[in-house]
Amino acid sequence: MLIAGFPAGAWGTNCYLVAPAAGEECVIIDPGHQAAEGVGETLRKHRLKPVAVVLTHGHIDHVASVVPVCGAHDVPAWIHPEDRYMMSDPEKALGRSIGMPLMGELTVGEPDDVRELTNGTTLPLAGLEFSVAHAPGHTKGSVTFGLPEAADIPPIMFSGDLLFAGSIGRTDMPGGSMEDMLRSLARVCLPLDDSTVVLSGHGPQTTIGQERATNPYLRQVAAGQGAAQTPRRGL
Repeated sequence: MLIAGFPAGAWGTNCYLVAPAAGEECVIIDPGHQAAEGVGETLRKHRLKPVAVVLTHGHIDHVASVVPVCGAHDVPAWIHPEDRYMMSDPEKALGRSIGMPLMGELTVGEPDDVRELTNGTTLPLAGLEFSVAHAPGHTKGSVTFGLPEAADIPPIMFSGDLLFAGSIGRTDMPGGSMEDMLRSLARVCLPLDDSTVVLSGHGPQTTIGQERATNPYLRQVAAGQGAAQTPRRGL
């Protein structure tokens, strides 16, 4: 399997391209602010052909390049229906916190082909099977994408802004909920095997085992307690 990722734009949001191997079809995950150039370079480097864009949630730092990327390659974008409005109205989704000067650089709106994600389904894309888990808390329509263990490759979770190395996504913006976040951590993350590789929306990769042992939020959810009051990340 080939997973190529890079941090994009003002928020350093991780964009991932996932394919069975170089020279094959691929899926693009979260093409955020100023990600189009990096996507193009990665496609050329690995000789990949995109078949879809999939979005962990609708915040502008994860979807800012969805229109140009989908348009350039004539592919659909997949997003949970609760977050779909954010593609066309990103300021409403953020409580107008990102500011007009930056907004003036962005092309907001929906690509021509938008498809909606459903909890518990599997997306067969580019010869891979992505499992979809609805994980509200950061936003109402946040999801994670999972890939099963294969050969010598451990299971993988693309966690978006649900779970980071050492932290979780913030819950203080419109649609955010700490109560929902804790439920999502318990339902989506805790059942996973410790070997599961976590590729987050921001920051370095980690594993479920590492987070189970050290992440204050996941540790307290596992213990049936409230959330630890430590800094959270994400837009």
